[in-house]
Amino acid sequence: MPIWKRNLIVCWFGMFMSSIGMSQIAPVLPLYINYLGVHNTALIAKYSGFAFGATFIISAVFSPIWGSASDKYGRKLMLMRASLGMGIVIGCMGFAQNVFELIGLRLLLGVIAGFGSACTALIATQTDKEHAGFALGTLSTAGTAGSLIGPMVGGYLEESTGLQNVFFITGGLLVISFIATALFVKESFNRLEKKVLPIKKIWSQVPEKSLTITLFVTFFILTLALYSIEPIITIYVTLLTKNSSHVALLAGLTFSASGLASILAAPRLGKLSDKLGAQHVIFAALILAGLIFIPQAFVKNPWQLMVLRFILGLASAGLMPSVNTLLKKITPDFLTGRVFGITMSAGYLGVFGGSILGGQTAAYFGIRSVFLITGALLLMNAVWVYYNVLNKMNRKEKTSY
Repeated sequence: MPIWKRNLIVCWFGMFMSSIGMSQIAPVLPLYINYLGVHNTALIAKYSGFAFGATFIISAVFSPIWGSASDKYGRKLMLMRASLGMGIVIGCMGFAQNVFELIGLRLLLGVIAGFGSACTALIATQTDKEHAGFALGTLSTAGTAGSLIGPMVGGYLEESTGLQNVFFITGGLLVISFIATALFVKESFNRLEKKVLPIKKIWSQVPEKSLTITLFVTFFILTLALYSIEPIITIYVTLLTKNSSHVALLAGLTFSASGLASILAAPRLGKLSDKLGAQHVIFAALILAGLIFIPQAFVKNPWQLMVLRFILGLASAGLMPSVNTLLKKITPDFLTGRVFGITMSAGYLGVFGGSILGGQTAAYFGIRSVFLITGALLLMNAVWVYYNVLNKMNRKEKTSY
């Protein structure tokens, strides 16, 4: 088996487990906070929101720092650090004595996380150009699958093994990921610099600044768009069903539909970006995703919404791997970790921003407006990509022949 393929398998498993580790607590959190002695419903909601969101905000701050460290010390070392650290911290959550210890450990988890950016940088730098799009596309499905399955895993483990065992089992799986990384991941790493460069100096060495910023914003807007439905999905499904007793199940299936489609389509669209050029896939996917959001505002039942969410997942599946492929193409190897670290930060901020956008837009303008505004954001992003990415890359490719 080629080394790049073996690296991809191990990194996929590790990224899948780290995404589960970040998201599995969602359905368990209110129950665990109640178990830790907080019985007031309003306080449980308050602490749950803070404990869940804090991890992603802290991760957005620390992801570029770990990306910089991966450029300096090697990506494999950062994978081992993140998987072992996350495994220990998540395991310790099972021993929390009160809600403040739990929140403290969730904050620490945000500090230690950084597996995703190190994985992306390692696969980007250790895979030949022929297979880069496919490899990055396949890797992106791990994060999507982990985030999608995480809450279900958490809920299932809580029901079958008990609250505390959720943390022990998840932590144990991350430790297995650490062992697999140590034994099987191979990295050809040459340390190119001896000192840590200040951010201004790093930015001065990025060759395509305007293009890089556009890709960061595209990554942010895509994540924001996919998560804008999260705070309103259950309410919207309730509105569409009226008399159903399975609202929670329907809401879960609806939210999961786009993630499932992304898992199926991302590797194929990754190959397509290798063949046609990542810039073409990004532009087409943004237009399709933006247009598919619009009819979601006018559906009459949850099954129509589910189908449209699935089609949205097929359309948007090519975006994340194509953005990563293009970033790899325009970024020098010695800056790859830092650049992908910033990309992961954009994604974490998109998760947080999407939840805020969806909730606030629904509160002020109605639930259906969330889909229209999100679709408009994606279409505006497509126009920006057309002028700042598609035209620029096409001109560059013509001059290189």
